[in-house]
Amino acid sequence: MKKLNLLLLILLVITSGATGTFAQTVRDSSQKIFINAKGGIHNHAGTKLGYIDKNNMVRDNTGKELYFIDKDGSVIGSDGRKLGMAKKNGSYYNINGENVLNTKDIDKENCAILDPQGHNFGTTHKNYKLHACAAHCYWLMKAKEQAVKKS
Repeated sequence: MKKLNLLLLILLVITSGATGTFAQTVRDSSQKIFINAKGGIHNHAGTKLGYIDKNNMVRDNTGKELYFIDKDGSVIGSDGRKLGMAKKNGSYYNINGENVLNTKDIDKENCAILDPQGHNFGTTHKNYKLHACAAHCYWLMKAKEQAVKKS
């Protein structure tokens, strides 16, 4: 009986670990974004999320305004609410002043989007460094809001 209980416990631990690892991998890859040279914003799977227009306004696929970055680097939502601060060096700070994401040059045209620990969350064209981290945080926030609505 003790052997059966031990075997079931080991099986449960292995199953839980495998499920957690799979869920982690899926979540991480879905959080990555890519901003191309034309300002198109895509997720890791290549699905277009939105775009940056010629007036520096970020819009979703339907053309709805999402946010813009003012001349001081403040990220302002379409509702007028301040979402964070984008620095010229490619760093993004939340409304509490905490560094959330940074960019780092990869080559002449592309930059990596990194968290403070150096984990990669996507890439951006060098012309959109200011938007890279803000866009990532915006779509991550929207994904979390949708997850809360579903549960």
